[in-house]
Amino acid sequence: MSKVMAVILAGGQGKRMDILCQTRPKPVLPFAGRFRVIDLGLSNCIHSQVTDIAVLVDYQRENMTRYLKDWRAANGSNSNLRILPPGVGSYAGTAGAVYQNLSYLEKQEGDKVLILAGDHVYKMDYRKMIAFHQMMNADVTVGVVRVPIEETHRFGTVMVDAENRIKEFKEKSPTSQSTMASMGIYIFNKELLTRRLSEDAREPDSLHDFGYSILPRIVNIDRVFAYEFKGYWHDIGTVEAYYEANMELLMPQPRFTLDSDWPILNDSSILPVYRASKEGGIVNSLISPGCVIKGRVENSVLSPGVHVAEQAIVRNSVLMADTSIGYHSVVDRCILDERVNLGNYCYAGFGTGLFPGTPGITVLGNDVTVPDRTAIGRKCKVVPGLGPAAFVSRLLPSGTMLL
Repeated sequence: MSKVMAVILAGGQGKRMDILCQTRPKPVLPFAGRFRVIDLGLSNCIHSQVTDIAVLVDYQRENMTRYLKDWRAANGSNSNLRILPPGVGSYAGTAGAVYQNLSYLEKQEGDKVLILAGDHVYKMDYRKMIAFHQMMNADVTVGVVRVPIEETHRFGTVMVDAENRIKEFKEKSPTSQSTMASMGIYIFNKELLTRRLSEDAREPDSLHDFGYSILPRIVNIDRVFAYEFKGYWHDIGTVEAYYEANMELLMPQPRFTLDSDWPILNDSSILPVYRASKEGGIVNSLISPGCVIKGRVENSVLSPGVHVAEQAIVRNSVLMADTSIGYHSVVDRCILDERVNLGNYCYAGFGTGLFPGTPGITVLGNDVTVPDRTAIGRKCKVVPGLGPAAFVSRLLPSGTMLL
């Protein structure tokens, strides 16, 4: 296999993640309790022997850079990891971000560039895709997965010929007839990448985005092929998708598992989360080290340092680090961000939701403190405010509460 370097795009704001990404970039969202979402792409690179890695950071770049430096310190012997913020201002689009770093890429060894998104959950051996790229004598290869037709509007979709050469690429089209969705994983021959990005940079009306600007144009010019990935892949694009990806880990036969010979590498030597069942009030849950469970936890994912008091119940929920659930409180179908303090005799996720037929997810933002004897409804959002003294008990029109 020829030498390939990886570029991980980890600079987006993640606006659809709402309050979960107000103070953090989406790639460092906790996943499966102990890990971060970007750990998946980084681990895939290491296991695929793609060890030259550049991570492009922008939004909340200090937060992102701090985490990557810790990850590099823990896994430095396995990789050459470079962190690349924008030189001036902010990156303009995914293609614009790579264009700003062409001078760095051109100095690196190898003639191919593997471009990845930093916010997807999957395990993939990139060597198989690289081998396909070489076998097809491709200029560009796009990783694709099959998705239900009703979800195609969320992705870039491709139409291919009998040899899997892409004849059409549409980004998030409401009228797409193809169920082959782009994974946001691309292999470019480096010389061609330089040329196409330079051309795009000269277009004043371009969005400078791979999905909207680059790929739809070059499928008619270059040899662009689709590599179909048959494994599990989940795009963490919304709060609901994030919740579902965590909950899928708890299924009787999950499609994505933590237990394998393809381990997820992270920034710490702390042991990974483990699955507990019917011991100490824990049923079918992933519990991270440092948690104290005195109540009951069912079908939930807990990050390190979570405290669940006596008679408290946590079910069908994702609790991030250092949250605290008070005596006789209930958390049901919720996401609690870091350092949430839910008081005694509280109920988060109460009722059937604001809209009939949609159970919904209740989200409590980081550092929120909920006073004793407070009920928070289903499908509500609680944002950090001025603390319990400024507690606003009424629901705002958007289903938002201030704490």
